[in-house]
Amino acid sequence: MLDTPRVPPASGKESPLVAIRNLRVQFQTNDGPVLGVEDVSFEIAPGECVCVVGESGSGKSVSSLSLMRLVEFGGGEIVGGTLEFEREDGSRIDLASAPNRVMRDIRGDEIGMIFQEPMTSLNPVFTVGRQLTEGLRVHKGLSKEAADARALDLLRMVRINEPERRLKQYPHELSGGMRQRVVIAMAMACEPKLLICDEPTTALDVTIQAEILALIDRLKREKGTAVMFITHDMSVVAQMADRVVVMYRGNKVEEGPVQQIFEAPQHPYTQALLAAVPRLGEMTGKPAPEPMRLLSRSGEVLIAEVAEEKARTAPAAEPEVILDVKHLTTRFAVKGGLMRRTISNVHAVEDVSFQIRKGEALSLVGESGCGKSSCGRSVLRLVEPSAGQVWLEGKDVLTFDERQMHKARRDMQMVFQDPYASLNPQMRLFEQVAEPLRNYGIARGSELHDRVAGLFDRVELPRAFLRRYPHELSGGQRQRIAIARALALNPKLIIADEAVSALDVSVQAQVLNLMMELQADLGLSFLFISHDMAVVERISHNVGVMYMGRIVEIGPRAAVFENPTHDYTKSLLSAVPVADPSRRRLRGEVEYKPLPSPIFPVGHEPGPSLYDQVGPGHFVLKG
Repeated sequence: MLDTPRVPPASGKESPLVAIRNLRVQFQTNDGPVLGVEDVSFEIAPGECVCVVGESGSGKSVSSLSLMRLVEFGGGEIVGGTLEFEREDGSRIDLASAPNRVMRDIRGDEIGMIFQEPMTSLNPVFTVGRQLTEGLRVHKGLSKEAADARALDLLRMVRINEPERRLKQYPHELSGGMRQRVVIAMAMACEPKLLICDEPTTALDVTIQAEILALIDRLKREKGTAVMFITHDMSVVAQMADRVVVMYRGNKVEEGPVQQIFEAPQHPYTQALLAAVPRLGEMTGKPAPEPMRLLSRSGEVLIAEVAEEKARTAPAAEPEVILDVKHLTTRFAVKGGLMRRTISNVHAVEDVSFQIRKGEALSLVGESGCGKSSCGRSVLRLVEPSAGQVWLEGKDVLTFDERQMHKARRDMQMVFQDPYASLNPQMRLFEQVAEPLRNYGIARGSELHDRVAGLFDRVELPRAFLRRYPHELSGGQRQRIAIARALALNPKLIIADEAVSALDVSVQAQVLNLMMELQADLGLSFLFISHDMAVVERISHNVGVMYMGRIVEIGPRAAVFENPTHDYTKSLLSAVPVADPSRRRLRGEVEYKPLPSPIFPVGHEPGPSLYDQVGPGHFVLKG
C-alpha cells in the first residue's frame, strides 16, 4: 500500500490550508515543450479568498488544475515545486506527488472546483440530477433519497427556477447561465475545505452573479472555506478578494491585500490591467461608442488613436437599416407522456422588434434564460422562429430556401458563447479559421494562408498557434479563434453571443476596439448579446433589455443607462459590481427573484408587446 506523502507544518506561525511553492508546469506540443507556469508561489489560509488575475494564457487556470492534479489529463506535467494541502484529519500532504487513489478521495470532497466552461464539464448523456448526486453518494455515502433531497436544495441555493424539473433535464436543455449554476452547485455539494473558482461567473448575468458571489462569501465566512478565485473581472476581484495574486506569462508579478493592489499597484502590468477595466458610468456625457484603453504585449497602456478619431468623426447622415426584426416569436415544444406529445411550449422569444443600422451596435441584455441567445439564433435561423419577419437589407430571410440562406449567411456570422463547444477538437486552428473561406471559394493556396495569418494578427494571437489544436489554448485564446473565424468572410452583421465574456480585460479591450475599427472601416453592424453592463455601455449605440422573452426597454445607450425607466432595468444596473474594494456591496443587499418560468400550455397566446415612448427613440413596455 502506497504511503501518502506528508509535509511538516511551517514553523513559527499557523500553517496555511494551501501552500503553492515554486510551481512549474510544462506542456508537450507539436512545437516542443511549452511552460504553462514558470515559477509561482503563494498561500491560502482557511476562510480566506485569494483572487488570481492576469491575462488569458498567463497560467491562472493551469495553477488551479495543478492543485486538482487535473493538468495531467490535458497533456501537462508538474515538473517542479510542491503543493502542500492540509487534509480534514489535520495531516499535510504534497498534492504534486500524491497517489492517484488519494487524489480521487480529495477531488470533489475536500477540494471542489467550478470550471470555466460548463458545457464541457457536464456529461451530456446524464441528467442534471444524476451528476449532482454522484459526488454526494461516492464521498458522503448518502442514500439515493437523501442525495436527491440535497441536490434539490443545491439547485434552490443557486437560484434555479423549477428545480424539480431541472433535475430530470439534460445539460443541453438548459441555458448557458443555468448550466454554470449547476456546475457551481456540484462544486459546493460536499462543502469542500478549498473551493477553486475558475471564472465561475463568466456566463452569468449581473443579478445571478451578485447572488453567487454572496453565496461563496457566506460559505467562506460560515464554514471557513478557503477560496481560490480565478477571474479577469476586476470588479469581482474588488468585491470578493482578501488578497490578490497578479500573474503574467507564467509568473507571479505582484501580490498583496486587495485594497493595496487597487490603490497603489506597484508593477507596470498591474497598473495597466487596472487602467483597462471598463467602469459603469464612465461613458456618461460622452459620444458612443468610444475606444477602450489597450495593453500591449509588454503591458504598456496604449490608446487606439485611429479608432478614436473615426468614432468621433462619424458621418452626420443617418445610416441605412441593415437588419429589421419585426414581431419575432420563437417557441420550443415541451414533449411528454407515452407518445411524446407536445404538452406545453417554452415562449423563449415573444413579439420582439428592433432595428440595427449600418455601422451600429445594438446590445441585448438581461438575465440568463430571458431569451437573448434564442433571439440571436432566430435571426440567423439556427433555430426556426414560430412567427415574425427578419429583414436583411430589404429581404426577409425567413422566406429563404436552403440555397438562398447559405448565400445570406456569408453576410451574417455568429460568435458563440462557449468557444470550446463551437470549435472542432480534431482540427488544427488554421483549418478551422480557413474553413469558411474554403466553403465560399474565396481563397486558396498561399492567399488562404496569408488571410488566415492576418486574422490571427487581428485578434492578437501569435502565428505559431496556426498548427495548434483547441485544447492547447486557454479559454480566452479559444474565444479569439472563434472571433477570427467569424471575421473571415468580412460579414455585414455579426451576432456576438457573450463574445468577450471569457476574455481578460486587456484582450477584451483589444477585441472591442477591433470591433469598433471594423465598424468604422467596413460599416460592420453588431447584435451584441451580453450580461456585462460596463462593456455594453462602452460599445453600444442602442440597448435593449430583455425579460421573459420580451424587450421591456429599448433606446439609445445614454437614455437607457442614464435614465432607466423600467423596474427590471433599474434592478439590473443596481446589481453591477463596482471595481472598488471600498465600495463592497453589503451582504444583506443582495436579494433577487429568479425569472418566472416561460412555459405555457399549448394554445396559450399572450398579448402583443405595446410600448410607451419616454424619450427620442426610447421605449418602455406597457404594464
